[in-house]
Amino acid sequence: MKYYSFRDLKVWEKAHKFVLKVYTVTESFPREELYGLTSQFRRAAISIPANIAEGYTKSTLPDKIRYYNIARSSLEECRYYVILSNDLEYLKEDLDNYIEEISKMLNNYIIKLKNSN
Repeated sequence: MKYYSFRDLKVWEKAHKFVLKVYTVTESFPREELYGLTSQFRRAAISIPANIAEGYTKSTLPDKIRYYNIARSSLEECRYYVILSNDLEYLKEDLDNYIEEISKMLNNYIIKLKNSN
């Protein structure tokens, strides 16, 4: 399949949907978390598709992979925020499936890129 834009990447699409979900679920977080957990969770979630998009535009494989690895790091940061939010009983929805699926897709995409070189 030929990709013409980062928006053609299924992993970007899934990560974008995750951001939208994070925004929805964090709306119900306590007001006192607005500049704490809510802000951090949203920032980390946004970083995932943003770094995928930025990595897509890079011309060299090492540059691309560097940005995709940053996206993976932000995903792991979100994994912790899900754990914390669950422990604080703020989350009413399970986000683990999103994280697992994005993680697998991103890892597979990186492997595919490395093997195509």
